[in-house]
Amino acid sequence: MSDFSDAIAVSSAGLRAQATRLRHVSENISNADTPGYRRKTVPFEVESGMIGGPALVSVGRVQLDQSDLEKVFDPSHPLADETGHFQGSNVNLMIEIADAREAQRSYEANLKMFDQTRQMSSGLMDLLRK
Repeated sequence: MSDFSDAIAVSSAGLRAQATRLRHVSENISNADTPGYRRKTVPFEVESGMIGGPALVSVGRVQLDQSDLEKVFDPSHPLADETGHFQGSNVNLMIEIADAREAQRSYEANLKMFDQTRQMSSGLMDLLRK
């Protein structure tokens, strides 16, 4: 593979990984008030491509955060036990917003790399035509 196609492969793998991460962060935010919901996390793994090719990032299996669920006091809730408590979610909105911002910036950096590679390739083709 050429250096241009390697750079495009690396940036597109990063785009896919960050898009998946953003999808799971948005699921966590939308289910923050769902009783019993466990936060989803997405690990990144190194995917070895062809021999001599670049190492690409890929998404591993989605994992559920095993930290304790929030205990909510609301005796009128249908899921409340005899003490008036039920299990909420373990989603912390501040962490999710920070993760979303980090994923967005990483996505934008990969997109910029993709665009720069495309511009360099186009510039090289213009030079070769002359």
